[in-house]
Amino acid sequence: MELANKIVVVTGGASGIGKAMAERFHREGATKVVVADMNLEGAKAVANAIDGWGMGIDVSKEADIVQLIDETENRFGPIDLFCSNAGIGIGQGLDEPDDVWQKIWEVNTLSHVYAARNLVPRMKARGGGYLLNTASAAGLLSQIGSVTYAVTKHAAVALAEWIAITHGRDGIKVSVLCPQAVRTPMTAGGAGVAGVDGMIEPEDVAQTVIEALNEERFLVLPHPTVAEYIHRKSTDYDRWIRGMQRLQESYLEETSPFEGGADS
Repeated sequence: MELANKIVVVTGGASGIGKAMAERFHREGATKVVVADMNLEGAKAVANAIDGWGMGIDVSKEADIVQLIDETENRFGPIDLFCSNAGIGIGQGLDEPDDVWQKIWEVNTLSHVYAARNLVPRMKARGGGYLLNTASAAGLLSQIGSVTYAVTKHAAVALAEWIAITHGRDGIKVSVLCPQAVRTPMTAGGAGVAGVDGMIEPEDVAQTVIEALNEERFLVLPHPTVAEYIHRKSTDYDRWIRGMQRLQESYLEETSPFEGGADS
C-alpha cells in the first residue's frame, strides 16, 4: 500500500507510536490524516502540525468509533487505512478485579472489534481497504508480570488473523503491529522485561510500519528478534516456556516485571 493520496485514521495519535505514525503518513503524502485520542488537545496539536484533523474519542465506546468513522468519511471521503492503535497497560496478576479486566479488554481488544465491525462492510462494498491494528510482541509471546496485558494482546492478534483470513477475498488487507519496548508514555516508568532487547523510538516503529504496508505484510515486527522467538516457541513449546520461566525469575530479582498505565 502506498500512502500518497490516502485518507488515514490513527487512534491513540496524541503521543507515542500513534503520533509518530500520523507524522510519517503525512510525510508519505496522505491526503488527510485524522488523529483521534482521549486527549483532544494533544490530538489537535498533532493534527494541526501535519494539516490533519484532530478528534477526541474513547475507543472503549463503540459509539465514539462510529462517530470517528462517520465524521472522517463525511468530511474527507472513504477511509483507506484505519490504524486502531490506542492501548493501555493496567493490571498484573490473576487477582485483578473484574473492572480492571473489563477496562483493558475494552481498550486493547474490543476497540479493534468496533473498528472492524463498522469499517469492514463499508470497505467491502467499495472494493477494499486496510486495517492496521496495534497489538504487541506480548500478543505473540507473553507479558511477564501482566496477565491482563498478555491476554488482551493475544486476543488482538487473533482478531486480526481472523479478519485477514475471512475477508481477504473481499479486498480487506490487515497488518498487526507487534513491537517490544518503545519509548512512549506507557514505558515512562520503565519497560521491565519487555525491554530485554532494548528500547526503540516511535519513529523507528513508524519506519517499520511503512515498510510493512508497502509489502502488505501481516506481521509488523519493529524488533526483528521477535520472529526468532516465535520460531522457538512453535518449534518446542515446552522448552520455550521453561526459558520464559527463567527469564521471569531473573527479572523478578532485579525489577518490577511490568510497568504500564498510559495509552500507547
